[in-house]
Amino acid sequence: MDSLVIVESPTKEKTIGKILSKGFVVRSSFGHIRDLPQRKLGVEIDNNFEPTYVVLPRAKKLIPLLNKAAKAAKIIYLATDYDREGEAIAWHLSQLLKVPPEKLRRITFHEITPEAIKSALLEPRDLDLHLVDAQVARRVLDRLVGYKLSPLLWKKVRRGLSAGRVQSVTVRMICQREEEIGKFVPQEYWTLSVQLEKKGESPFWAHIYSFDGHRYDRLELNSKEVVDRILTDIETSTYKVAHVDPKERRRQPPAPFTTASLQQEASYKLGFRAHRTMSIAQQLYEGFTLGSAGTVGLITYMRTDSTFVAKAAQQEAAHYIEAKFGKTLLPPKTRVFKTKAKGAQEAHEAIRPSSVMREPEAVKAHLNPEQFKLYKLIWERFVASQMADAIYDTLTVDIATEPKPYLFRATGRVVRFQGFLALTPMSDDSDGKSEVLPNLVAGDPLSKVAMKPDQHFTEPPPRYNEASLVKMMEELGIGRPSTYAPTIHTIQQRGYVRVDERRFVPTELGKTVDKQLVENFAEIVDVNFTAEMESLLDNVADGKAKWQGVVKNFWDPFSKKLLLAETEMKVLKPKAQETEHKCERCGGTMLIRESRFGRFLACEKYPTCTFKVSLDREGNLVKPETTTETCDTCGKPLVVRMGRRGKFLACSGYPECKFTKSLNQEKKPPEPTGEKCPNCEMDMVRRRGRFGDFLACSGYPKCKTIKKIEEQPDPA
Repeated sequence: MDSLVIVESPTKEKTIGKILSKGFVVRSSFGHIRDLPQRKLGVEIDNNFEPTYVVLPRAKKLIPLLNKAAKAAKIIYLATDYDREGEAIAWHLSQLLKVPPEKLRRITFHEITPEAIKSALLEPRDLDLHLVDAQVARRVLDRLVGYKLSPLLWKKVRRGLSAGRVQSVTVRMICQREEEIGKFVPQEYWTLSVQLEKKGESPFWAHIYSFDGHRYDRLELNSKEVVDRILTDIETSTYKVAHVDPKERRRQPPAPFTTASLQQEASYKLGFRAHRTMSIAQQLYEGFTLGSAGTVGLITYMRTDSTFVAKAAQQEAAHYIEAKFGKTLLPPKTRVFKTKAKGAQEAHEAIRPSSVMREPEAVKAHLNPEQFKLYKLIWERFVASQMADAIYDTLTVDIATEPKPYLFRATGRVVRFQGFLALTPMSDDSDGKSEVLPNLVAGDPLSKVAMKPDQHFTEPPPRYNEASLVKMMEELGIGRPSTYAPTIHTIQQRGYVRVDERRFVPTELGKTVDKQLVENFAEIVDVNFTAEMESLLDNVADGKAKWQGVVKNFWDPFSKKLLLAETEMKVLKPKAQETEHKCERCGGTMLIRESRFGRFLACEKYPTCTFKVSLDREGNLVKPETTTETCDTCGKPLVVRMGRRGKFLACSGYPECKFTKSLNQEKKPPEPTGEKCPNCEMDMVRRRGRFGDFLACSGYPKCKTIKKIEEQPDPA
C-alpha cells in the first residue's frame, strides 16, 4: 500500500475510495475517536485547563486497525472535514496513530469530486493547530458550563437538567419573545381604500395617503369615528390624477446558500426541520453513484457562513446559463456577494452544486424524494445567483380629492425583464399591494366605484419557528453554522421548549430554568456576551489569542458566581397548575403539566400513580375513542390513543394490559426476490419504506445493504 487516506465518515470512505486509484486505501474513523470523559469533568482547572481525553468505546477496536493500515502506508493523508471540528478529529488521529509525524499529511477539499480530491492530494499541508486550539477552547468552555452549572440546577430546580453556553441563550431568546407577547397590548387601526375607474379602463384600488400635506401614520386612523369623519368629507368628492411617477426597479437574485439560509429556506419551502436539512445535506455532500458518471458528491461542504464562490464554479455557471437561457440572462459582470453573518468564519465557499451541469432532473433517479427536493433547492439558488437582475416597471400614482385636499395612492408593478426569475419565478414574492394599473396621466378624472374601510389590530411579535430562530442566531452571532441544528434539537429534547403549530413555546420548566440563570448567571444567557465569546474563539482560530487565556477570563468570574449561587440561588420548581379533574385510578387531583410534546393532565401522586390524559391545543381533554376491536391479550375493547408518532390502538385495560397495535393494516412479510446481496451473499428481499418499495438484505441488522428498485418500462 502506497498511501492511506483517513476520513471521518463511512459514506465518504466509499465515495472517495471509488474515486482514488489502486495506490490508495481509504478508511473511516467513524467520527471522533477521542473526547472528554463522559462522567467526569475531564478538565484540569488548576493545570491551565488541560483537557483529559479518553478513547471512545466504539473506537477502541478501530484504532488498532487504523494503526496497522498506517504502518503499512508510506504516506497517511488526514482528510477529515474542512472546519474546526474536522481539524480537531485529524489532530486526535495524529496523536493516536503510532507512526512518525513526517508520514502525516493534512488535506482538505470543499467538494467530493475527482478534481477536488486529486487537487488536494497535490497540495497537502500541516495541521492548523490554531483551528485545533479554537475547537479545544469551545469544548472546554462547554464542559465547564455544562458540568458545573447543571448539578446546581439539579439541586435548585429538578434532577436531570442541563445548561449550556449556546442552548441557554437560545432558550432565553424564546422566553424573551414569550414575555413580549404576554405584555403586548393590541392597538386598533383602520385602513381606507377607494376603488377608482378611468373611463374605458379597468378599475383599480388606491389607499389613503395624506391630508393637506400631512402623511397619515399607520396607527393614526385609530377608530371608526376618525374613519367615518373622512368618509363624510369625501362622500361627494371628485377624484383626479395629481401625479404619476414611473420608475425602473431592479431586483438582484439572493446569494447562494450558507448553512443558516439553507436551513431557513428548507423550513419555509420544504417544511424540513433544521436537523433533517443538515442530515440530508450531509448525504448530498458525501455523494452517490450516478450510473456511468461514477461516484461523486453533489454539493459542496454544507457547514459554512460564507457566500464566496470559486471562480471556476462561476465560469461553469455562466456557460450553463448562456447555453440554457441565452447571453441576455447573464449579469454585466460576475457577482460578488458580501457575507452578512456576524463574526463569519469557516469561510470556505457557499453551499452550491459541485457541478451545475448535474441538473436536478438528471440525478433524480438516484435520490430519494427528500434528497431530490433539497438538491433542487440548492441547485436553483446557486444558478439563479449567477443570473441577471430582474427589472420591473413600477408606477406610483397620487390621486387628489376635491374640495377636501385628501390624497390617495396606488402602486403598480410589471416585470419588464425576468432575469433570474426565469429560473425561479416563485422568488417573485409580491407584497400584495401592487397591481397592474391602467394608463394614467396627470389631470385624468376618475370616478369612484367603491369604498372599503377595514378595521385591524396590531399583532404581537410572532413566536420563533426554526427558520426565524436560526436567522436570529446567525444575525446575533450565537453559535456557529455547525451548532444551529444541534442546539435547537437539544432544547426540545430537554423539555425547555415545545413546538406548537411549528413555533417554539417555552415550557414551564424552560421558563423556570431561564429565570434561575437570568437572576444568578446573567452573562451566561446574555446574547452580547455569548456573541463576544464567539469572537474570542475566532481570535484563537486566527492565532491572535491563546485558548487558555480565553478560558481563564471566562472561568474566574464564573467560578465565583458558582460559589455564590450554591447558597443564594433559590429553590424554584416549575409550577404545575391544579384542575378540577380527578384521577380515574386513585382520585387524586389532576395537574396540568407539559413536555416537549405538549400539555397534558397528570395525577398529583406521580410517580406512585402514573395516570395521565392528553390535552388538545385549546386545553380540552382528549378522550380515547373506543373501537369495535378487542385486545389480543385480555379481550377488552381497544381504544384509539395518540402517541408521539401519531394515533395507535391500545388496550382499554392499560396499565394492567400494555397491548398496542398499529392503526395501519398488518405489514406484509418481506417478499423474496431471488437476488443475492452484493456484500454478504444473503437473499435480498422486497420491503416497504416511507418512500416506497426497496430491496434490502435479509441479514439486517448485521448487513444494512439496501438497493433502489429500478422501474420497468411500460410494455405498451
